[in-house]
Amino acid sequence: MNQPLKSPLHYWYEFFNRSAIVRSLETIQDLIVISLCVGLFCVMAIQLRGIFFMLLPPLNFHQIAADILFLLILVELFRLLIIYLQEQRVSIGVMVEVSIVSVLREVIVRGVLEVPWNQILAACAFLLVLAALLVVRVWIPPTFKGIDPEKQYAKTYHNGSMPDRSKQSHKEIRLSE
Repeated sequence: MNQPLKSPLHYWYEFFNRSAIVRSLETIQDLIVISLCVGLFCVMAIQLRGIFFMLLPPLNFHQIAADILFLLILVELFRLLIIYLQEQRVSIGVMVEVSIVSVLREVIVRGVLEVPWNQILAACAFLLVLAALLVVRVWIPPTFKGIDPEKQYAKTYHNGSMPDRSKQSHKEIRLSE
């Protein structure tokens, strides 16, 4: 029948379609996060190799403990990036856990007796704030649906065993959470 003529503004609107721009920016952002994951994985592999070489005599237990704690921080950061790729959000719980492990690593590496008392007090206050944030976060209702590692952990803890997911598909697992 009679179709309206498309104005030049219509072409510009299609060119600057907001949803297409957002999708392409999200894709670019995902590529950046994937490259961060690959880089972080390489750093973890190099760190693990260094830890194995440090296990050769002469042993430096202080440095080995510091490197193991650093590796645990890297693992938590990797987990944070994976959650971001799956959910397109940053997990507050994982961020707080990374911060707690980082502060404890610094105190352990430098030694409690070698750190000035005001820095110990500041670290304790920071750890108390982070612990309060972890507790308060449980009471705040979720604003979105998605993977909640803490909820899954609580379910597992109350049931006493890990759920058998070997027979479930990825979609079924996600829907059950």
